[in-house]
Amino acid sequence: MSTELPAIVAEYITAVNALDTDRIVATFTPDAYVNDNRREMWGTEAMRAFFAKEFVGDHVTMEVREVIDHHGDILVRAAFDGTYDKTNLPDDFVMTSYFSIRDGKISSLAVIFNQPSPY
Repeated sequence: MSTELPAIVAEYITAVNALDTDRIVATFTPDAYVNDNRREMWGTEAMRAFFAKEFVGDHVTMEVREVIDHHGDILVRAAFDGTYDKTNLPDDFVMTSYFSIRDGKISSLAVIFNQPSPY
């Protein structure tokens, strides 16, 4: 099920790794939302503040491990690193980012630290 990254998701990851807030925000629709660590940010200004502080400010980078296209939604499993508090996090900190894309932009993004399922 692995696939290549859609251009807008590739641009998002490139912008994150470049620590470029403006480029990150430019990948989203104006009314998009981000859910990160069970916190919702809606719209450009909230996302700009969030990414500036918690991604760019904490020097977050993403190393893509797997890409899945699930009926048009894009799932990206990536190792995250940065200068954030890593207490109780594994050395290889892999999270899944769930992207919905509309009209060539990201309309929603949920970033989740999944746990192994017994099923």
